[in-house]
Amino acid sequence: MKEAIRCGTGSSGVRLRPAVIVDLLSAAARQKSGFRVDLTNEETTDPISSKRSTPGNLQQEDGSMFSLITWNIDGLDINNLRERAQGVCSSLALYNPDVVFLQEVIPPYYSFLKKRASSYEIITGHDEGYFTAIMLKKSRVKFKSQEIIPFPNTAMMRNLLCVHASVSGNELCLMTSHLESTRGHAKERMNQFKVVLKKMQEAPESTTVIFAGDTNLRDQEVTKCGGLPSNIADVWELLGKPKHCQYTWDTQMNSNLGIRATCKHRFDRIFFRAAAQGGHIIPQSLDLLGLEKLDCGRFPSDHWGLLCTLDVIL
Repeated sequence: MKEAIRCGTGSSGVRLRPAVIVDLLSAAARQKSGFRVDLTNEETTDPISSKRSTPGNLQQEDGSMFSLITWNIDGLDINNLRERAQGVCSSLALYNPDVVFLQEVIPPYYSFLKKRASSYEIITGHDEGYFTAIMLKKSRVKFKSQEIIPFPNTAMMRNLLCVHASVSGNELCLMTSHLESTRGHAKERMNQFKVVLKKMQEAPESTTVIFAGDTNLRDQEVTKCGGLPSNIADVWELLGKPKHCQYTWDTQMNSNLGIRATCKHRFDRIFFRAAAQGGHIIPQSLDLLGLEKLDCGRFPSDHWGLLCTLDVIL
């Protein structure tokens, strides 16, 4: 989510005044009241399910690896939305992930994904305004149930989407959310983060729990919440804090918002709780997606996506 309050290069910083929260809620209201973005003129063939094996998806064939993508796709920005949606779908076709966690989905984008990614079952956190979604590859991940945990004090239509599933005999609890945005809403964001951690802890011990989403968190906020429980890991930290995928919202590298100030944040995060009997699913790598500009001159989103691969012990 766009950082509205303060982005800077050094201690002085630069104060921005785009009234991002108002813009966000106005865009959501337009979606809710019937405003429509036309993505229906695209061909309805499914390039994702028809994609033949490539180096990016060969790992799926023996079931020894599991992959996921999390991405705030910025559906509320209607500029070049069709081209940007195509860009996201191209990444899904290339990397063929088993699970996809999305934030800032709008109804036309959801309809577009249902046509273009029919090999996935798509579970949403809402059906109007803007919302999150979890996509499960039908040939690999078995859907069991879903639940939505409300955030009663959100001012931005946020909640926690949980999906119970299984892969290669391993029970999964998959979660995504788009935690409250901007520096001025840190208190509510931290309260929401505590709900996420509590829900991860409540999952059965035999279940592997993965949360992936746009947390909008700053490191000091995690510290203020008491840090992570001992059995929950931040995957980026677990993998040695690789520099190449540290910042998922970077206005120096990503020009979609036209912000002149340099703002770098690790808003998009993956949290992992292993099953109690241990070791059946193990995070192995993390990379950024969406780093190349499209023909329209913009990136698929103002956020980079995250691609995570995990070993599955059969």
